[in-house]
Amino acid sequence: MKKITKKTTLKEIFIIKGAKETLAKFNLPCLSCPMASEEISRLQIGNVAEIYGLDLEKIIKELNKLVK
Repeated sequence: MKKITKKTTLKEIFIIKGAKETLAKFNLPCLSCPMASEEISRLQIGNVAEIYGLDLEKIIKELNKLVK
């Protein structure tokens, strides 16, 4: 997996081992949203973080630790 950026989709992120648990620490609502399952291939982490007021820099930093 390449480095995660604000344009990485949730679909790409969800396949990373431990990513869902990491996102849960940041209270990402998409993990339990029934609509997200239909849209994960289009939803970018940057857009989701902006919509929900999440700290994108911290999320990306934590996720990139998983892909090393």
